[in-house]
Order: sequence, then structure tokens, then C-alpha cells
Amino acid sequence: MEIKPTQHYQPAADLLRDRVILVTGAGDGIGRAAACSYAAHGATVVLLGRTIPKLERVYDEIEAAGYPQAAIYPINLEGAAAKDYEDLAATLRKEFGRLDGLLHNAATLGTLTPLQSYDLELWYKVMQANLNAPFMLTQACLELLRESSDARVVFVADHKSRAYWGAYGVSKAGLDSLMRILADETEANTRIRVNSIDPGPVRTNLRNRAYPAEENDALRLPDDVMAPFLYLMGPDSASITGRSLTLDEFQ
Repeated sequence: MEIKPTQHYQPAADLLRDRVILVTGAGDGIGRAAACSYAAHGATVVLLGRTIPKLERVYDEIEAAGYPQAAIYPINLEGAAAKDYEDLAATLRKEFGRLDGLLHNAATLGTLTPLQSYDLELWYKVMQANLNAPFMLTQACLELLRESSDARVVFVADHKSRAYWGAYGVSKAGLDSLMRILADETEANTRIRVNSIDPGPVRTNLRNRAYPAEENDALRLPDDVMAPFLYLMGPDSASITGRSLTLDEFQ
């Protein structure tokens, strides 16, 4: 894909009107910004996360702005099993009748440590939340997505394949492969488009934990990186699938 079509992207005000979009990790950071941005452009957003008070604050923010009423679905990705995701898909079908978009944003950092010293239990937890959970959630929701006339699956896949990034780096590399495989499997016979975003350095709680000594005042805020999230979730990206976009392509 050429960069030119997405540079200075200006989404239509009603870009996501009448769409139902599920956002994981919606309680803060990029997830909160994406949920609010999707709602601002007309979507009904399902806020998924494990901390109910955070989800309630985002819900209230969306309601106060007069956007379409959101919904809250609490779930702990570290401990959820396949049945939990099947129940979620059944609830979405019952309440909304369809699913038009799925943003895989939730992630846990684990620890930055050499592989030789990485705690095995923590490794399993990170892989469960960052890689296994997106797979199980996508699998459970695929039939709903297939029934949409213009569905989108978007992964947040910031690549960290270097020393000490451990389970986080491995899980994000796996997520990139998951995205490409799913895109290849759905391109020919469905209206599902599957892509990922590497937003680069953003001022989030996860980054603060990874770089506690960093002077982050110059970093972009989550609200400042929403252009690719809107582009890949809406009809303007109908011609692309299986791609990893960066924020630089939207500047």
C-alpha cells in the first residue's frame, strides 16, 4: 500500500455510524481514546476490560458527550477460557445482532528481564493475555463478523523484538503473525478486513512501566494517534488487509 492515500487522513464525521465495535483494554490509554473516538464517529462501542470503575468512567465520558450509548463487558483476559469468549459472542448477538469491528488493544507488560531469568508463571500470564486471548476472542466472534457487511479486525502490534522484552516481545510478534494468517484466510470469501497498527511511542501507563525514568512530556497522547485507528476500522480501508501500518503514514 502506498503512503499517499492515508497522509493527512480526515475521517468523515459519520464514518462509523450504526457500527458495533468491541474494544479490548478500553479502560484507559489507547483503548479509552479509541473507544471515545469510535463513539464520536457514530459507533456503538462495547467496552471490554477487567477494571469496572475504569470502564464506567469511559462509559460516562461517552454518554456525557451525547454519543451512541456504549456497553460494558468486564472480563479478565489473563484468566478467561474459551467458554467465556463464547458467552461474550452470544451476548453480543443477543444485544446487538451483529459485530462490525474488533480492536485488540489490551496488553500486559510482564517484566523486562533476560530470557534466562524470566519467571515461567509470568510468561504464561503475558502470553495468555496478549496472544491467546486475542486468538480465542477472534475465534468466538468470527461468525458475527462474517455476518457484517463490512467488518474490521484491528490489532495493536508494537514490535519489541530485542533484548529483555521477553514474553511481551514474543507475544506481539505472534500477534503480527495471527493478524496476517487471519487476513489471508478471510480476504477471498468475506468482507472482513484484518490489519494492525504500530502507533509508536505513546504516553500510556504501560509505557511508563517499561520506561520509568523516561521524560515523556514530548510523547504523543493517545488521543493524538487515532487517525490510523479510525482509518482501519472504517470503510475507507476496504481495499487493504494483512497490513501493519504506522503513525508516520498518517502525518
